[in-house]
Amino acid sequence: MVDFGNILKSLRLKENLTQAQLAQKLGLTKSVISAYETGLRLPSYDVLIHISKIFNVTTDYLLGLENKREIDLSGLTEDEISALLLLIKAMKK
Repeated sequence: MVDFGNILKSLRLKENLTQAQLAQKLGLTKSVISAYETGLRLPSYDVLIHISKIFNVTTDYLLGLENKREIDLSGLTEDEISALLLLIKAMKK
């Protein structure tokens, strides 16, 4: 859980959210988000799961246990998904 605060802050900034905006989405206060990001507090399991859903990542990713991120492919056609998978495969080479 050492990296949780840094991971949360990075995800928040990547989505252009302020601490106050994220707090509102979670039903928390800005000071709680600040405490998470500085490592003074850790979220409850329920909050951790809610954060993972907001940023479309796994709880393991939030906890620094894995480097993988999930991508929401809902709303895409099978052809579009296939094209994205080919692009990802090519980028990994």
